[in-house]
Amino acid sequence: MLGIVILALITTFSIRYDFDRLYEQRTKPLIKLENIKDTYKVNIQDTLYDIEDKSISFKKASDVINLALQLIETNWEEYKRPNEMTPPTIYIGNIIKKFLTTQQQYYKNEILYKSISKNIDKKMININATLHNLELSHKDENNLKEEFNKLHLEINAINIYITSLINYDLTLALNEKRDTEKSFDVIIAVSMISIVLIFLFSIILSVLLINHFKRLHKLLEEKVKSKTKQLVKLNNSLGERVLQEVKNNRKKDIIMFQQARLASLGEMLNNIAHQWRQPLGSITMIIQSFQTKRQLGKLTDEFIDEKVKDALFLAQNMSNTLDDFKNFFSPDKTKEIFSIKDCIEHSFELSKYALEKAGIKVILIIKQDIKINSYYNELSHVFLNLINNSKDALCSNVNKNDRIIKVIVKQHKNNILINFIDNGGGVPEEIIHKIFEPYYTTKYKSAGTGIGLYMSKQIIEKHMYGSIYQKNIRHKIDKINDYSCSLFIIKIPILNEVIKDAE
Repeated sequence: MLGIVILALITTFSIRYDFDRLYEQRTKPLIKLENIKDTYKVNIQDTLYDIEDKSISFKKASDVINLALQLIETNWEEYKRPNEMTPPTIYIGNIIKKFLTTQQQYYKNEILYKSISKNIDKKMININATLHNLELSHKDENNLKEEFNKLHLEINAINIYITSLINYDLTLALNEKRDTEKSFDVIIAVSMISIVLIFLFSIILSVLLINHFKRLHKLLEEKVKSKTKQLVKLNNSLGERVLQEVKNNRKKDIIMFQQARLASLGEMLNNIAHQWRQPLGSITMIIQSFQTKRQLGKLTDEFIDEKVKDALFLAQNMSNTLDDFKNFFSPDKTKEIFSIKDCIEHSFELSKYALEKAGIKVILIIKQDIKINSYYNELSHVFLNLINNSKDALCSNVNKNDRIIKVIVKQHKNNILINFIDNGGGVPEEIIHKIFEPYYTTKYKSAGTGIGLYMSKQIIEKHMYGSIYQKNIRHKIDKINDYSCSLFIIKIPILNEVIKDAE
């Protein structure tokens, strides 16, 4: 098809070029020759007749004749001037015509053309000379008549030569038109043959492709049948495998949660030990004071009542501390409506001794006391994990006087946003995408299990249908100095019924 398109273009451009050439090289020169004939006949010969009839003065006739001679000379020079044509854009047409018409110049007769042109030049010279002599001797009437007759004969003769030249040019134009038509016919024939060959080739190629596709179809059918059998076998066992994997994942989550609980239990026991150490020391001193007073004989009822009251007060504080930690590990999974503010303050109260010992300042900004219907202890567990991680980062990277944890709580539409910030330098970029993975930790194996943030993410996303993510920021956490900080953002949805109750 591409070959057919190319041949069609060749034919179109070749014919256009040939017709343009015929028009430029043949038609326009013929117009020049006709103009010369008309000028000789109308402007010169008819003017001479008017002079003979004395209907025009010789002076006016001379102006007309001189102007006519100039027009004749101009047209004749333009006719003899070679007519340059721009070659065609596509040269293949000329190559085809060269092979098809090897004798395309046989009809040109340069000798005849030069002979006619030479005779016309002579006649023009004679007519110009006669008209010049006529202008000099126009007062002699006998002489004038003889010259007029001579001019009429010369003009008729030159018109005959010009007619011969016109016939010669017309013959060339007709022969060139014949050559163009011959080339066109040959190209059309080649195009038709090409169409037939392409059609046959397309049929053969289609048959081969159809047979090939049939073989491929049979081969694919066999492969599909084989794969279908394998899929059937796989589907038969897939349900059992899925159930088994789900059970394994549940077991793994339970184990990890228990590990997280145990790790938190260790932290809590350590906090209990620290918080009981001072009141136990005070109670010991009270007991010893009884023995000392008795030995000195100064043990009075008033003293006994006062020290018993102090000891009971210390014991009550120790009991309250124990209740706080016991409630944290309560297995109760029932949802309850509670205040976010109370949950956060309770978490920091449980970590109070460790934070004071590490010299960490806590800033709580709770713009609105928001209540949610969720799991109090699990959310407290998330806060304790974040507090513990921030404490480790601050103790490792920040001077004791500059350690700060800042928590900002606000409501956005039907969600609670909790921003948990510390100025511990942030999380290294190369591990930031791994911090929520199970068993991944940057601490020594004796200091961390790597499941705290993983379990926090599971609690927030699966139990509370929220989200938690971390990013490093630059922040004036104390409104004075600019620090590299780690920001954990917790987003928890608020149920509609809780919002109504709060209102």
